[in-house]
Amino acid sequence: MIRFILSDLRRLWAGSLVVVLLVALATALGVSVVLQERALRLGSARAADKFDLVIGAGGSETQLVLSSVFLQPSPLPLMPGEVLARLAADPRVDWAAPIGFGDSFSGYPIVGTTATLAARLPGGLAEGKVFAREGEAVIGSAVKLSLGGEIKPMHGLPEEGGETHTELVYHVAGRLRPTGTAWDRAILVPIQAVWHIHGLGAEEHQGAEEAGHDHEHEGADHDAHTHHREIDADALLDEKWAADAPGLPAILVKPKTIADAYKLRQDYRSGNTVAVFPGEVLTNLYATLGDAKQILVAVASGAQALVAASLVLVTVIHIGQRRRQIGALRAFGAPRSAIFGIVWLEFFALVAVGIALGFGLGFAAALSLSGMFSQTSGIAMPVGFAREDGGLAGVLLAFAALLAALPAVLAYRQSPAQALRA
Repeated sequence: MIRFILSDLRRLWAGSLVVVLLVALATALGVSVVLQERALRLGSARAADKFDLVIGAGGSETQLVLSSVFLQPSPLPLMPGEVLARLAADPRVDWAAPIGFGDSFSGYPIVGTTATLAARLPGGLAEGKVFAREGEAVIGSAVKLSLGGEIKPMHGLPEEGGETHTELVYHVAGRLRPTGTAWDRAILVPIQAVWHIHGLGAEEHQGAEEAGHDHEHEGADHDAHTHHREIDADALLDEKWAADAPGLPAILVKPKTIADAYKLRQDYRSGNTVAVFPGEVLTNLYATLGDAKQILVAVASGAQALVAASLVLVTVIHIGQRRRQIGALRAFGAPRSAIFGIVWLEFFALVAVGIALGFGLGFAAALSLSGMFSQTSGIAMPVGFAREDGGLAGVLLAFAALLAALPAVLAYRQSPAQALRA
């Protein structure tokens, strides 16, 4: 029987190939949606796990996490600098690191922060040292620069008509190990250097908006740049925060205990500040992502249903065209069960091969999409099959078995005499 089926498939190779490709493409669409959505969840969750608590000014919690944890450029409101001084003196806080955005270099975001954060990021340094002077920088693992390389910060982004700062040129002092987060593509510099480049200091509050996030004043006039002056690149860092520090868009906080984390979140969720656990914010995003996944899965299921209907039509026509062959087999003594088995196995084999190929194509598509997203965002997105994917394959194969039974039943019911007269 197997030899007969293989011979039949070789003879009808073009039609068999079309059936396999139709099934493969329909399956790949559904598999790629499932794998890509899972990779996005896992990658973003692992990236958010690197940070315990984020504190910012009142506003969107989602945008606060996207900007501070995933380094997505967006204007954030500023909170008073005294919040940082209060956190630094709080006995419940292991360390508190301010972050400031707005500048970039060759497409990499420049993040103003502290030496403490640069040293405490997961994995630590791969080479070099943490910055200790205003003119030094630490780069993420994906930044294509070498130790000692020059970094000329640009105000904003090139596509937005950004302007290169001339007050200070950073030099790479160290490189971080890979973290699988957006920080792999970041350039970390001293926050006080960012303040000084933008003409800010303890005594200059009117420019605080510019230090926190330069995108907030895209339409502002150039007068703000009159504060710029040459900066001493060898100036030592002073990370003892005073109450009159410039405004900040976000502060990353490492509480000493879990209990301290919840207490701090409660304390800073009132007034003009908001405190969030990044994981909780992602849970809300996942709910939206789940709705989008359901829509895409429904689209994929619709495509698979159309393919199934097309296959049924094709096979019914195919069985009609093979009536003489089936009649000849019956005339030579082949039992009905053998005819049923041949037709069923032939069709099921084609669909099963298409499903297997579809899983491979879906995996390759998800891997390609995740790679492109990781390259632009820095977030590692692990693509892989899970146990529930085996259940999906089982459901598809069971459906294929039922689908293959239709042409097999038609062939089973054919009379040899009627088939030979056709």
